[in-house]
Amino acid sequence: MRRYDGFVIDLDGTVYLGDRLIAGAARAIARLRAADRRVVFVSNKPIDTRDAYAANLTRLGIPTRPEDVINSSLVMARTLARETPGASVVFVGEPPLVAELERAGLAVSERAEGARWVVLSFDRGFDYRKLDLAFRAVRGGAELIATNPDRTCPVDGGELPDCAAMIGAVEGCTGQRVERIVGKPSPEMAAAALERLELPAAACLVVGDRLETDVRMGAAAGMDTALVLTGVTRADAVPSGAAASGATPDAVPSDADRPTYVLASIADLERFA
Repeated sequence: MRRYDGFVIDLDGTVYLGDRLIAGAARAIARLRAADRRVVFVSNKPIDTRDAYAANLTRLGIPTRPEDVINSSLVMARTLARETPGASVVFVGEPPLVAELERAGLAVSERAEGARWVVLSFDRGFDYRKLDLAFRAVRGGAELIATNPDRTCPVDGGELPDCAAMIGAVEGCTGQRVERIVGKPSPEMAAAALERLELPAAACLVVGDRLETDVRMGAAAGMDTALVLTGVTRADAVPSGAAASGATPDAVPSDADRPTYVLASIADLERFA
């Protein structure tokens, strides 16, 4: 297999399912680190802080620093703060997202009047009040932007509705489309991961369980990709021509949803160490 200096690794469905670490994950990541490979974890979920993600990984046996986790709320905050510093933001989301937005200097508000953005994200407390707030802000001229496009979030034993459900509700009542999505597969998320790794895209491998987010992001950014079959994507959904473990990446056509490798699980990353 090719040597990669950096690994961009998804969390839900790839490293763990719910509170259960996927077998072999800790050993594989430890082997990569011992071989001086750089690792950054990426997640589209905005419902925890980076500190919480790092603490959870450490508890599960994968010692991790908060700065080695990139999630969609961080990328959202950085993007809005860079493009519209101090802008008024109405949100559909949970407290960790709000904290990230405020830390970036954005004016988070529960008033629709004067809002520049309506930020949509995975929100387990989504209700009619939040829907109405978003509706009124959009009617007042605010633009829609979302953390991630995922329809569902994989958990141990099944899946949960994710951000796409909130997007659908707000688009449905406003008649407006989400302008941008900053989580995977966006270039903003890829850039944040590569910035943390301090490596060129060609030296990195994206590892994840979704074709439409993980694999698509990697391919668009110029990274090779490895699809694991422990999360949302089943083997029969993989586009024909994807390489099985051990195949050379040169044998795989360049296609946005076609992974360079298909791995049974993250445990197979030991072969890249």
